[in-house]
Amino acid sequence: MGFKCGIVGLPNVGKSTLFNALTSTAAAEAANYPFCTIEPNVGRVAVPDERLTELAKVASSAKIIPTQLEFVDIAGLVRGASKGEGLGNQFLGHIREVDAIVHVLRCFEDDDITHVEGRIDPVADSETVETELILADLESVEKRLPALEKKAKTDKAAKEQVDLLNRLQVILAEGKPARDLKISNDEKPVVKLLQLITSKPVMYVCNVKEDEAKSGNKFSEAVMAKAKKEHAACVVISSKIEAEIAGFDSDEEKLEFLKELGLAETGLAQIIKNGYSLLDLTTFFTIGPKEAHAWTVRKNAMAPEAAGVIHTDFEKGFIRSETISYKDYIAGKGEQGAKESGKMRLEGKEYVVQDGDILHFRFNV
Repeated sequence: MGFKCGIVGLPNVGKSTLFNALTSTAAAEAANYPFCTIEPNVGRVAVPDERLTELAKVASSAKIIPTQLEFVDIAGLVRGASKGEGLGNQFLGHIREVDAIVHVLRCFEDDDITHVEGRIDPVADSETVETELILADLESVEKRLPALEKKAKTDKAAKEQVDLLNRLQVILAEGKPARDLKISNDEKPVVKLLQLITSKPVMYVCNVKEDEAKSGNKFSEAVMAKAKKEHAACVVISSKIEAEIAGFDSDEEKLEFLKELGLAETGLAQIIKNGYSLLDLTTFFTIGPKEAHAWTVRKNAMAPEAAGVIHTDFEKGFIRSETISYKDYIAGKGEQGAKESGKMRLEGKEYVVQDGDILHFRFNV
């Protein structure tokens, strides 16, 4: 698995259309009325990586297995969702386990598509949704505190957690997301376990008309400014273009279509690149005649952690990894050539995995 993204937004902003396009399915019903998505939709897409294809060619791999990106699309949130308005509140739990929030914003005018609040203002829309997420997190924190405070009377660790929850409660009550709270490295795992929605990094997706996908518009510019201020990711796409691209059978057709529109890459590619950067992720490969496999691991992860992505036994029994860089693997026309030119290295437990590494792990069972 690459990473999981929870797609949020108001009704009628293009969430389900985008979900359908990105996952090339019709699993989410796209309709011009609120709450058309009544069940959480989960879709997985292969993460495109040209390096994997090239590596498979060199190794004559019988199978190519890319890493995957998972999208969770929930019902459109409305003002008051955290208190039970609409259907959104029923599905907030489905995005508590995701790695990042993809916040889709309507950045286009269309009289035929109603706006739930009667105006086009993506920045205000983002604030409406975030307020509901903050209120949901505040309720979660407040529910946890009483039992933890009781435990804290005799438990030092619980006392430290109470302190953290109190600080979170204050910042959430101020209308700020949990990610704004400055925490120590020791507190990060605790915050992660709390599964607060607003502690997760955000990527804003500006949904524009087809002829504005390349340059954006005044609405997307306003969102860009907001994202910059928040140190959040932001991409401009057209869900209609993505839907058309999803209908093409070949990559050549997709590329030609994008070229005609003056676009260098699909919206999916933009989301993946920004997502990996947002979450500090990197890719390594395992290559052989049976399969060429891409794997995702956090940046600066050491070799045993990367081994654990494949199987926990690999991490537990890690001895060392045979390591070749992508560039050296291609230049040597495979593992043997890289070995003969002295480009294969034996790396130990302290080795920090680099993007594009081809790894073969040695381990004790």
